[in-house]
Amino acid sequence: MGVKDTVTAKYMRQNNVFADAFNYFVYNGRQVIDPDSLEELDTREIEVPYGGEEGAEQPVQRTRDVIKSVTAMTDKKAAYLVLAVENQSNVNYAMAVRNMVYDALQYAKQVEKAVASHKKSGDYKAADNDEFLSGFMKSDHLLPVATLVIYFGPKPWDGPMSIHEMFQSSDAEMLSIIPDYRINLIAPAAMDDSDFDKFSSTLREVLSFIKYSGNGDELEKVVNSNQEFRHLGRTEVDVLNACVNANLTMKQDEEVLDVCQAIQTIADRAEEKGRIEALLLTIKNLMQNTGWSADQTMENMKVSDADRKALAPFL
Repeated sequence: MGVKDTVTAKYMRQNNVFADAFNYFVYNGRQVIDPDSLEELDTREIEVPYGGEEGAEQPVQRTRDVIKSVTAMTDKKAAYLVLAVENQSNVNYAMAVRNMVYDALQYAKQVEKAVASHKKSGDYKAADNDEFLSGFMKSDHLLPVATLVIYFGPKPWDGPMSIHEMFQSSDAEMLSIIPDYRINLIAPAAMDDSDFDKFSSTLREVLSFIKYSGNGDELEKVVNSNQEFRHLGRTEVDVLNACVNANLTMKQDEEVLDVCQAIQTIADRAEEKGRIEALLLTIKNLMQNTGWSADQTMENMKVSDADRKALAPFL
């Protein structure tokens, strides 16, 4: 895994952040999925083909970013679900196919577990011939699998949103019999400012920072208007540094960072760097035109000792 994959997976693995993403996308910010109801599952998806040991090919294995089971209460009824998050720091133009494979492997795993359970308990005796041959009973059910893609990049997502969008064919009648598969996507560039208020975790700060990371003036407004930016955690800072080169610096013993102050420090450093570069150019021009040495030039210009120290490596 690359740095971006590692830090975003670590961030999204937190139950409160994971639940917040689905509560925003599915329930418009209503707190339906309780973080405490989430249980982490094995991220490895392995499909064991049907057909027995002699006829089976090599198993197919894929690794998901984060996958959890959940019991969500809707209208006082328990809904058992399998939820997964795929983190993207770049646009993936085959994301619809990738997610479709992941979800299909998860359903295949559920079927295999059901079949194995029936074999272990020996309850095929009461099954009819079709149930016995398929191994999956009429009374068996699958848990719904929902995958949410979170794009940690500032530019618009311009990749296909569905399998049908990836086809060249425009034959509507033929496409009508080909199942489509759409991706569920959170992309900061497509979000309105009001959307960020629907988050209850630091996803609000992380995604809004990413959206405006290329616009210094807007980013400063966003950061200064939200007090939560004054104590952003190390995990969030790691995501911003890796995904949008935020250049936020934390000391080794710090667990939170005042992003407002950090951005001001970065701006001050940039301004100081610009001043030193302009001073250096002036000194070099004078040295060329007058024949003075560097020390003579800085003496005549009354350059401060601190600036002389900063300029010394370049003269």
